[in-house]
Amino acid sequence: MTRSRLLPITPESHRVQIDLVYATDRNFTGKPIFKAAHCLLLEPAEAALRKAVAMAASFGMTLRIFDAYRPPQAQQALWDFLPDATFIAPLDRGSNHSRGTAVDLTLVDADGIELDMGTAFDAMLPESGHFHAGLPAHVQRNRTLLLGVMLGAGFTHIASEWWHYELPGSRDLALIDNEESGPFRLM
Repeated sequence: MTRSRLLPITPESHRVQIDLVYATDRNFTGKPIFKAAHCLLLEPAEAALRKAVAMAASFGMTLRIFDAYRPPQAQQALWDFLPDATFIAPLDRGSNHSRGTAVDLTLVDADGIELDMGTAFDAMLPESGHFHAGLPAHVQRNRTLLLGVMLGAGFTHIASEWWHYELPGSRDLALIDNEESGPFRLM
């Protein structure tokens, strides 16, 4: 891929809910990382997201997005706060969020209520792992439902975070530094 084209994801264009927590203090750092909330994905990830939206809608669900593209500078801020490779991609590897190919999300029912996934988004705990033993059956069902939607749409998952999905082969792509020309300004 010679050109990195990030596409905007909006509730109107993609029939999703957007709650970009890194533009707020409701994330694991307790402070905003971005001054403004902009949801962006690389073209192939945006296409896969559209498939996931359609699949979720087929059984009355909506996707709520917590994070998508994040510039490398934001990844640095997260790593500085929590240098734990279980949950934060080390800087030498880079995050697939900074490649525009990863999205953090959950399922929301027809009443606008998030399905119970057993932990909050961004809970840096062993219980956040996709297949953590001992979770209640309804939590396991909800996580499996989200996993099925996202795998069916062409994403893959990482073991430690039930909310994180990315395109296969993402690490082969370059990091995208959209900070200088894009809509992101770090706090």
